[in-house]
Order: sequence, then structure tokens, then C-alpha cells
Amino acid sequence: MKASALSCLLGGTLVAAATFNPVDKIHKRDVAKSDPYYPSPWMNPEADGWAEAYIQAKDFVSQLTLAEKVNLTTGVGWQGEQCVGQVGAIPRLGLRSLCMHDAPIGVRGSDYNSAFPSGQTTAATWDRVLMYRRGFAMGSEAKGKGITVLLGPVAGPIGRSPEGGRNWEGFSVDPVLTGIGMAQTVSGMQDAGTIACAKHFVGNEQENFRQTGESHGYGYDIAESLSSNIDDKTMHELYLWPFADAIRAGVGSIMCSYTQVNNSYGCQNSKLLNNLLKDELGFQGFVMSDWQAQHTGAASAVAGLDMSMPGDTEFNTGLSYWGTNLTLAVLNGTVPAYRVDDMALRIMAALFKVRGTIDMDPINFSFWTSDTYGPVHWVAQEGYQEINSHVDVREDHGSLIREIAAKGTVLLKNTGSLPLKKPKFIAVIGEDAGSNPNGPNGCSDHGCDDGTLGMGWGSGTATFPYLVSPDSALQARAIQDGSRYESVLTNYAPDKTKALVSQANVTAIVFVNADSGEGYINVDGNMGDRKNLTLWKNGDDLVKNVSSWCDNTIVVLHTPGPVLLTEWYDNPNITAILWAGMPGQESGNSIADVLYGNVNPAARSPFTWGKTREDYGADILYKPNNGGDAPQVDFTEGVFIDYRQFDKAGAEVLYEFGYGLSYTTFEYSNIKVEKSGAGKYTPTVGKTDAAPTFGNYSEDLSDYLFPKDEFPYIYQYIYPYLNTTDAKKASADPHYGQTAEEFLPPHATDSDAQPYLRSSGGNSPGGNRQLYDIMYTITADITNTGSIVGEEVPQLYLSLGGPDDPKVVLRDFDRLRIDPGQTTQFTARLTRRDLSNWDTEAQDWVISDHKKIAYVGRSSRKLDLQIELA
Repeated sequence: MKASALSCLLGGTLVAAATFNPVDKIHKRDVAKSDPYYPSPWMNPEADGWAEAYIQAKDFVSQLTLAEKVNLTTGVGWQGEQCVGQVGAIPRLGLRSLCMHDAPIGVRGSDYNSAFPSGQTTAATWDRVLMYRRGFAMGSEAKGKGITVLLGPVAGPIGRSPEGGRNWEGFSVDPVLTGIGMAQTVSGMQDAGTIACAKHFVGNEQENFRQTGESHGYGYDIAESLSSNIDDKTMHELYLWPFADAIRAGVGSIMCSYTQVNNSYGCQNSKLLNNLLKDELGFQGFVMSDWQAQHTGAASAVAGLDMSMPGDTEFNTGLSYWGTNLTLAVLNGTVPAYRVDDMALRIMAALFKVRGTIDMDPINFSFWTSDTYGPVHWVAQEGYQEINSHVDVREDHGSLIREIAAKGTVLLKNTGSLPLKKPKFIAVIGEDAGSNPNGPNGCSDHGCDDGTLGMGWGSGTATFPYLVSPDSALQARAIQDGSRYESVLTNYAPDKTKALVSQANVTAIVFVNADSGEGYINVDGNMGDRKNLTLWKNGDDLVKNVSSWCDNTIVVLHTPGPVLLTEWYDNPNITAILWAGMPGQESGNSIADVLYGNVNPAARSPFTWGKTREDYGADILYKPNNGGDAPQVDFTEGVFIDYRQFDKAGAEVLYEFGYGLSYTTFEYSNIKVEKSGAGKYTPTVGKTDAAPTFGNYSEDLSDYLFPKDEFPYIYQYIYPYLNTTDAKKASADPHYGQTAEEFLPPHATDSDAQPYLRSSGGNSPGGNRQLYDIMYTITADITNTGSIVGEEVPQLYLSLGGPDDPKVVLRDFDRLRIDPGQTTQFTARLTRRDLSNWDTEAQDWVISDHKKIAYVGRSSRKLDLQIELA
């Protein structure tokens, strides 16, 4: 624990972010700040959905020694064991090491597992059931590999800027659609027996400057990671919203982010972790650091961090802010014993809540190698044994992946060329239609854009068990139909392409893409975040050329978000445009299903397709703006991102948020509203119990020496033990010996009963339970006026009515199957939270006096029906 880093602790009331100019250095008084919030809340033994797990966890933790508790909280170090992150085991009580492993679209770096569609593609289905089924399947596969915590789903980034590198890992730019995606995925994963980890909390909206070391590698001399400067209202109404839904769904863990928020690091920001997450939202699980996102020891402990990942201060140093130092911090009174008790309690409660037992199958893979035999302790090259059992966990998930990818494909334009009906001659054009010549896993963590794009790059990826290319799937369908079929699988053969698509009877299908990913990989100058919103590899010229040579050109887009289609989308020779997102392993089959009408498209765009990059408003900060100090990223747009920004500016769009076509037609009618009998909102009152502790522990340092007679020391492995009874030497900290009073903020170690926040839920995770009371039920009739069966996605939007509110905000939706000529009733509900704004003075949700109007329509700008809420 370094005293010099303690200034990063400060968290508290989130103040409005100042406006900064790109000058050499911003004066400290103009930089957004967070004030401290302490103590760190301890678990509530009566919290909804957690009571039984709490009892089991309390019984288990009460048996632990201090060293064993610390072992649960501290990672064993990068490459210490088989997973990307593990904590120490407690063999005395039969608990094996807990395995934390990527990722939000499947198991990373393993074999015989599935590669699922991205969160964003799944959100485009607007189908709660498919979201849940995907979560369950991913959780099932992770459990089958021996994984304890799967590091997803993602709500940060939410997609503040369309160029954001990891937007595809999340769901949508809208907090409600993202929140529903989070809740359904969490429920699915945890019902399957794997703890979900909602990430990255919070304001983690760009890759550039997210870590100082990474930035130095790209030639930027900054001393601290960027600061996302977010005001209180924006935090609650946009960025915090989907995390509240994940907590309400019972998520077991939450990962704090690399970035700072209001100039306090996310993993030691007491405002974020103690106040918003654990107090206001009543989160009962454990907070895990992102890998190397921990910057202090005692300071991060009292600020609310519960688990350090991967445990070492930097990869493969063998040093840790916790481990030995956390043991010493408790022994010398710097960190109160109840705080470490609470860390262990939260970790074990999450395990018991999801698994019900400490019995777990062995970890049967190694992230570090595909070899069957090798060292368990990879960096130390010790413990040689079978480390990869090559267990096949895929079951029949390929069919689910195909269904989600097809139902997540958005039909943006169709002048009648689709669905295909045994076309005479198909010409498929573009590198994105074919296979990577080095194989589907030919680039480390998919850090390239070669062949068809099934996923982005970075730690959020998974290993393809296979990848069905569009070329192979469409060729198979053409052979089945007796169609002529040829393909040119490059973007750079204009003569051959022209000769092919200029022939008679050609239906030309052009596949183009854009890519993005995590910041540690640079692909063609894109350091995670995209440099622009254009298509990659000459894609725009390819589309324009083919459409100039062929009057029946269909364009398929694989992208991590919007691209600019302005130059060619309205070309009459382009008869159809489809966005297929990042579809996973069944890519070709899923797009064939849509093109041929086996799946009638009903997907809706989870973001807006603007005419210019500037119309989106918020952008990536690509160059440091604060000298050598932390770059300052000001969220001055507030809640006005994506469609909210376009509506505020009155900007034209190509395709709005929520837009998507079908092969049939629908009519909306007969909107009605029914007011519920929900009572008046009452703030939460009362106090917590005092902080519990689970028994005494020895204060004799000799009791914590490394037990060399019990097991051998492993190189670079992080232990809770001391190597000497000289505390200062054992800590390896030159500042060791300072007391808590010398550097920790007031109340950081308080253990007495604490008052509930008025906005908190008391026993209800997710906030005051009355926020989720249903206030209105709205119904409308949806009629299929076409000739074929189809699915429709009616959407409920709300005008909150205030001068500073967005024009409309999404509040509910459904995906309905309707037969030709049939009418189905759409039912939507508005909760108290849906109708409320965050009051920064009252520090609570309040329904304003402004007129509220509900709209039911087929997109954010096609609002067929409206009704005023009385």
C-alpha cells in the first residue's frame, strides 16, 4: 500500500464535469472530483435472494483463518494457474481455487466450446427469451470447463461514442435495452451454475488511454489513466441504470474498470463502490478488479474492492498490493477485520447463491496452452500434469447461435429483391464473405480483420470451434436450388469483379465489414477504438463499384456498430442492405436463413445510423488533453447519446434506433392505458446492523510465516503469508508503519450501524423496491396485414416532458409472432423508475410534474400511437 497513491481514493458526491479545452495542462481546481464515501457497506443478511446464501457463507467464513480469508480475496498472479485469474484455494475445508475467466461471448482460449453472437447482435433480436437462452448456454459451457466466474455480461461501455472499441461486447446505447440484456444474461448464466460478472463499472467508454502502460506503448506520455467525468444525473439516468438491472437479477460479481471517474480510479473510488454500488443499489456480491486495475492496497480495500485480479501489481512481478500486505494491514489495524470478513463473505455468498455448494468439477483446460500435458503453474513451469482434458461442452448450442444470429440480423433496406427465391445466378463479392486463410483462429485474440468477421478482438473473444463462412453457406444453398454460383473473395480485384457481376441475371451479394476491439491490440492504427466510421479494406468503393455494374446488388454488413452509408445507401441499384453484426460461428448459415426467407427478419437496430460522424455528438478522445497528467474526458452531453442526441439536434438519420424491416407488413391500432393502484413513494428509512466479525485471530506474526513444511513455494505465486516476522520487510512497502488515521479518510474504518440511503432498497438489491412498482399498463393491437407469418417488435417510448429531458426514451418492448391477418395484443408496463428523473438535491428518484406521454411504435422515430398518462 503506497501512501503516494492514496490521493486516488477520493470519491463522493459526483459533481458536474467541467468543460475542458485541449491545453497543455488543466488547472487542478477545474478538474472534476469525487469526495469520499465511507465506510464500505457490509452484506445485508436479509437481502432479497441472498438470505440462504448468506447463512451458508457465514458458516463457511467463520471457520477461516485470516490467511485463508486473504487467500480468497487475492489472485494468485498472472499465469499462476490455468485460468486468466484464480484466487487461492482453501484445501482444509475442501474448496478448490475459484476460476475467473473470459468472456462475454464464450470461453476464451479453450477448445471444444462455442463462439456465440456478440451482445450487440443479441440485443438486435429484442427477444428476452433468446437473451436468456444465450446466457444459459454460455454459463453451461463455462461450468463444464470448471470456470467459477464468467467475465460478462457487459454494460460498460454502453456506447457513448460509436467508435468505441468494445461496444460490440455490450448490448445497446440505450440503458433499458442494455439493462434487460444484462438481467436476462445474468439470470441465464447463473441458472446454469456459473457466477456472472457484470462489467466494466462504470464510465469505461473508450480504449484510448484506459491504462498508462498501454498508452506508453503507443507513444503517449501520461502519468495516469483517463478520467471519465460524469455528473450525478447522467450517472443515474444512463450509465448506472443497466447495472441496477443486473443487481436486481442477482448478479454475483461486478468488475470495476481501468479508467478513473471524476479523477478517482474505478477500483478504489469510494463514491462508485461504497455509495452507488453497495449502498444505494444494495449490491450483495463481490467487486472484482479488472486485470491490473488495482492501484493501492489498504485504500482500495476500504473503498469497496473485494477481489484483486490477477493478484500481482503488474503481470509477473510476484508483488501484490494484497496477499501478504492485506494480512499485515489487518494485523496492524490499518484495514478493519470486518472488511476482510465481508470480502470473503461476499465471495462465498455469490458461490453459494449460484452453486449451492463448494463442490466444483476440476478446471479441465489451460488458457496458456492447448497441449494436453503441461505445468499447472504456467509462469513457474511447475506442477506438470494433464492440464487440458479437451472436454466438449458445446451440446447443441450451434443451432441456438444460428437462431440468434439470424434473428439479430437487421434488414435496413429492401426494394423487393428479398427474400431470394431460387435466383438464377448468385455472385458473392468481398473478402468478408470468405474464410481467413490462416484459419478462423489464425490471429491471437482475433486481432486482425482477415476473412469474414464473426467477432471483434481482445479478451472478450472466444475460440471458434468452426466458422461457417457466408461463401460456403450460400454456395451450398445455390447448389441445392440449382442456381449458378461464383464468388470473388477479395476487395481488390475490380476487373474480375466487374466481369462477373456485369453478366445477365446476376444477383450480386457484397459482404463488407469494419472491426474494433480491446486497446492492447492495434489493428491498422485502430488502437481498440475505431479511427473512423467508414468501412474497412476499401469496402465503400467495393459497394459503389459493384452497384454501378449490377442493378440488383445486396449489401451485407458485419460491423461493431454504425458505419457511414451516406454515399451509397439510396442507390437504386442497391436493392437490399442487411446488418449482420458479429454473428459468431454460424455466420454464413444465419445470413443465408435471412436472405432466403427461412427466417423472416424482425431484428431492430440497437443504435442509430447517422449521416455524419459529427451528428453523434460524443466522440473518442484520441490525443491527451492534460499535459502528462490524466486525460480528461468530459461527458458534457449528459444523457444525450445516440438517438437522444439525434432527436435533440433535430438531425436527419439514415436508419433510426429501433428500426428494422420485415418481409411482411404490420398495422398498429387501439392504444389503451390502465393506471395501477401503486401507492405513494416512500424513502427507505432505518439502519443496518453493525458490521459482523467472525472470530478472533492471532496477532503473532510468526503464526503467518510461510508454511514451508506443508507445501513448496511456487515462483511468482501470490500468497497471504509472510516470509519474515519483520513486518516492514515482509510488506516490501517503504511507507509501511503509517496508521490508518494518517492517510485514510474519516469513517473509513467505522463499524457501527449505518443509516440507509433514502434511495436504497434496504433489503432490496437494485434500489428502493418501490421504484419497480408498475404504475401504468399500456396495450395496443398489432395486426399482420401481409401474406406470410412474421414477427414484430412493438416498442414503448416515453416523453418525460421536462425541458432537459430527451424527446423520447425507450421503456419497454416485445417480440411477437403474428400469423397473416391475425391481431395480437402488445402489453407494456411502466414502472416508477421509468417515469422518474434523478433529483440531485434530494438524492432520490422523483416523478416530475411535467406531462407524460407514452408512444407505441416500430422504432424511435416511427411512433404510430400515443396516449397521455393521467
